[in-house]
Amino acid sequence: MALTWKLHGDGRTITEGEIVRPDERLAWPATIGLGLQHVVAMFGATFLVPLLTGFPPTTTLFFSGIGTILFLLVTRNRLPSYLGSSFAFIAPITAATASDGRGGALFGIVVVGLLLALVGAVVTFTGTGWIDVLMPPVVAGAIVALIGLNLAPVAKSNFVKAPWVALITLVAVILWTVAFRGLVARLSIFFGVAIGYVAAVIAGQVDFGTVRDAAWVGLPDLTSPTVAWSVLPAFIPVVLVLVAENVGHVRSVAHLADPELNSQTGRALLADGLATTLAGLGGGSGTTTYGENIGVMAATKVYSTAAYWVAGTFAILLGFLPKVGAVVNTIPPGVLGGVTTALYGLIGVIGVKIWIDNGVDFSRPTNQFTAATALVVGVADFTFTAGDLSFNGIALGTIAAILVFHVMSAVERLRR
Repeated sequence: MALTWKLHGDGRTITEGEIVRPDERLAWPATIGLGLQHVVAMFGATFLVPLLTGFPPTTTLFFSGIGTILFLLVTRNRLPSYLGSSFAFIAPITAATASDGRGGALFGIVVVGLLLALVGAVVTFTGTGWIDVLMPPVVAGAIVALIGLNLAPVAKSNFVKAPWVALITLVAVILWTVAFRGLVARLSIFFGVAIGYVAAVIAGQVDFGTVRDAAWVGLPDLTSPTVAWSVLPAFIPVVLVLVAENVGHVRSVAHLADPELNSQTGRALLADGLATTLAGLGGGSGTTTYGENIGVMAATKVYSTAAYWVAGTFAILLGFLPKVGAVVNTIPPGVLGGVTTALYGLIGVIGVKIWIDNGVDFSRPTNQFTAATALVVGVADFTFTAGDLSFNGIALGTIAAILVFHVMSAVERLRR
């Protein structure tokens, strides 16, 4: 691995039909600007996770930057990606924090990270074929969809606390998406929250006392995990989601930039696993590769990993600004209710998109019952308790999706 990049052309322009490859860069002023653009793109989604789970925002930003740098190192500076907070962790973190405190939730994050790193190591030597067998599109889509829809009651509980502010935020997110094009449209969550926040300030729902008291510069709020085996059933399904997200990310970037990047799939999984483990050990939320930043690359045609070194470094610096975290923590429930009404629904729609993109045939009873059973179990939040272990709707829905598909498929083969 070499931390050097070839200058693309004159370093200032990109010829029509060309891209800036991962091993190339523009002039440094332009590269720094692109890196900051990646920070803006990830910020809207990344800060929402600690805000919704009660984790310190600056700590999460700090570990997202560390994770991004680690990702670039593990993938040998070949795969452009930003590692931001994963929404798949919201539900298990919320449940674990309520039962075992933040330390218990961090333990779940660490275990997920270690398992994902193990999967990455296996994929590095065996390829991704077995993942496709274990989680065909109908299963992967069902798991992603039920995680988003399982969170619907959380969105409602915040929405009803300040319905008018929530409605303004939701409308702002929706209209911003269609009123603009390209990168600006992709930042609809960020600007929707900003508009809702202004509405909340006008309505007198924001207390700036903590912002005034917060220091400008300080260390991130680091917290250690505490062993809590009972939280694991809620966290284990997240591994499957992170696998699907990482594999999809690598394939998307490879399709847009260089097909050879598909060979980095195992390293990408390993890197995200290590980054998630590190975040859990220090008090941050689990990470995943970010589609928002793929959008930035697609819009700018710049796939240079140099821009991600800038983005990761800037995110680390944000972690040392407590006042930034204090501002984020002042965002009131109404704003959160508005943005998550759209956001959690979008997670569910991504699952449906997986079905559509892969042409899942829902005339087949096996596919019908796989999706139907998993979604109802996840959305209704079925629970099952065995001793100290409690399985929630996400865990049971994930198990149901895998078991129903493979059992029905096996019976079909025997019948033939």
